[in-house]
Order: sequence, then structure tokens, then C-alpha cells
Amino acid sequence: MAKIGIIGGSGLYHMEGIENVEEQSFMDTPFGQPSDSFKTGDFHGVEVVFLSRHGKGHRISPSDINYRANIFVMKRLGVKAIVSVSACGSLKEEIKPMDFVVPDQFLDRTNRCRQASFFSGGIVAHVPMAEPVSPELTRILIESCKKAGVTVHEKGTYVNMEGPQFSTKAESNLFRSWGMDIIGMTNFTEAKLAREAEISYATLSSVTDYDCWHADHEQVTVEMIINNLNNNIKNAKKVLDIAIPQIEKIEKFSAQDALKNAIVTDPTHIHENKKRELDVIIGRYLR
Repeated sequence: MAKIGIIGGSGLYHMEGIENVEEQSFMDTPFGQPSDSFKTGDFHGVEVVFLSRHGKGHRISPSDINYRANIFVMKRLGVKAIVSVSACGSLKEEIKPMDFVVPDQFLDRTNRCRQASFFSGGIVAHVPMAEPVSPELTRILIESCKKAGVTVHEKGTYVNMEGPQFSTKAESNLFRSWGMDIIGMTNFTEAKLAREAEISYATLSSVTDYDCWHADHEQVTVEMIINNLNNNIKNAKKVLDIAIPQIEKIEKFSAQDALKNAIVTDPTHIHENKKRELDVIIGRYLR
């Protein structure tokens, strides 16, 4: 049975329906402190781990999230699959506020040197990212959206901008000219690290606005985003109610052997401290 991680973004700071909750704080990762405590428990009979990526009170900016610590603890807790619930802006007319998108591709436009890999300081690994999300998870999310009666776009490219500022019109129109579909500030960093940790990953993106390119929606405000997001969080929870029990039934996840041929450093040249530090991720390949 798969243990499933749920990462909640703007508006989703806790999950109703999780029973037998245990709150676990992990402040001793090799990468520092994660965003918040981790809530473990049973969700419709499925073992889940919930994390609020921005922390209690939404106090952590997208650029300051300790993505490595967050994914590392998910791995340490035995999570096999992660569903990320996130707010995003639309870059296309047909993708409307209050819709959902299950992206199948990402474009990285971050520029503040986010720590997006576990492999540094004497060890190198190159994981494949041609297909950055899990096909088995995206299929279930799409089916669950339809069953929940919400509008879902079954694929799309998510531009991961830096933030925390919103786009300029020049940026927004540039991304549109490239054929991008939605824009957000967090998910591709998570997807990269989840792949390195051999955790399958998929995103349920909640559209809150038209970024700033749309003639009728030129000014993106926090108030607009939060209002739309709060209205859509109920729908997101309906989707998760349907999806999580289905995800648990998956017997094999696409990312579970991502490191099999990815570590290129000779094991005899990896420092023992590094082996201990990354044991939860690479241990099975070095024993």
C-alpha cells in the first residue's frame, strides 16, 4: 500500500478528513528545517502525509521555501507519491479562473539559485526529466476532477517563475508567445527533487487569475487570487477525496527506480559523511 504525500499551497494549509493525526516535526535534516510540521494519518483509509509548503500563517515566500528539506522528510517518512495542490495564473483565454489544470510539462524560469538537487558536495547524479510528472498520478487526478464535476484541462506547460512579485506584462506576453499555459512559483523545484528521491509527483493546479496579459483582468491582486482560491479549495478537496484512494491502489510508480542508472560518481569516491547524509535516498544503491 502506497503512503501518499499531499503538499498544500496557497489556501490549503490543512486537510480535513485526516484521522488519527500525528504531528511530526523534523528539524534535523541535512538541509535544514522544512516548511512546517508534517501531519500523518488516515484519509479515507489511506495513509497520508500532509505538509503546508508556505508554513503556518503563510509565512514563507516561494523563493525561500526549503524544498530539499520538505522532499527529504517525505522520503524519510516512506512517501511513494506526492500530489501538489497549487495556485496558478492562466496564460490562455480558454483556461479560466476557477478551472483546474493537471500540467504535464514545466519550464524553469527561476533565477535565485534555488537548491533544486540533493546531489552536490562530492556526488553527482543525472535523473531523466523529459516527462517531469507521473503519468499514473495525472491520469487519476484528471479522472477525479471529472467525477467531482469540475472543469479540468488535461495537460499544459507550467512556467515556474521566481516571484514573489507577479509578472510584468512583457513577461506574461513573452510566455504566451512561447505557448505556455499556466504560471506559478513553486512546483518545478518540487518535481525535480521528488524525481531524485524516487517519489512520483503530480500537480493539481487551481487557476486563480489571468496573470496580467488579459485586457479585462490587467491587474492581478492578492485579494483576487485569495477569493478565487478559497472558492476553489472546496473543489480541490473533493478531487482529493476521490483521487487518494485510487492512488493507493497503484502497484508500481514511474519514479521508483529513477536513480538506478543516474548516479555517475564512483562509490569509492563518495565521502562517508555524504553517504550517511543521503542514505535515505541513495542507500539501496551503495550497499
